[in-house]
Amino acid sequence: FALDFDYLPKLIQFREQEQSYLADCIKPLFNNSTGKNILVTGRPGIGKSAAVRFVLRELEEKGLNDKVIPIYINCWKFDTSFKIANEICEQINYKFTHNKRTDELMKVIESYFNKKSSVIVLDEIDKLKDFDALYTLLEGIHRKTIFLITNGKEWLINLDQRLRSRLNVEDLEFKPYNKEETFGILNQRIEFAFVPNSFDKDAFNIIAEKCFEIGDIRMGLFLLKEAGELAEQESSKKITINHAKSVIEKLKNNTIKDAEEKV
Repeated sequence: FALDFDYLPKLIQFREQEQSYLADCIKPLFNNSTGKNILVTGRPGIGKSAAVRFVLRELEEKGLNDKVIPIYINCWKFDTSFKIANEICEQINYKFTHNKRTDELMKVIESYFNKKSSVIVLDEIDKLKDFDALYTLLEGIHRKTIFLITNGKEWLINLDQRLRSRLNVEDLEFKPYNKEETFGILNQRIEFAFVPNSFDKDAFNIIAEKCFEIGDIRMGLFLLKEAGELAEQESSKKITINHAKSVIEKLKNNTIKDAEEKV
């Protein structure tokens, strides 16, 4: 659904420069060289994950995933080396994981990956509880690019020096969207999600203003979705400023985390 935060549009607005840089980090893989490892940082809800996922999707859509294996792992969900190993096996369609230890699964992964090149994304890397899988990916995979996504640089600063030196990452910081960009992104999403002219302009403006104030696109998407659902409950053909004000007021009574879980 176009108002879900993990929805990936055909075009990621206002992140073309970052996407180009990420793509450049992968290019050496096509010449049988290793790529760059990148720490992708920036506050929540400003398109870090979307930009990285866009680059992975480009690999698949251009048929390049037969040369470079794309792997995306969210470390909030897969927060141990064993879970990561199992999820990678799932993504490469290796089914014989039953009763295998983490190190045995990682040996399978090494063998598979070293036949090609790979792009490995570890999103929300700060949620990872142990680093055995990351260490193996760094040491055991010959031709790879690793993208590590987190909100701040503190994770890297606090990382063990030996692992930090092996990572040898460059930092790519995503800056917050400005007001024009915030309005543009949300406007694109309502074009995808709603019937034309069903969203009152004033209703959209106050939601977009609130989103810019918070500085998190996820909150804007949440408010757009809630306003649409409220209008539907009232059998209204138009999403009005009253609907927008109601959901903004509702947001004040909820935590951001509660809202994020609904997006």
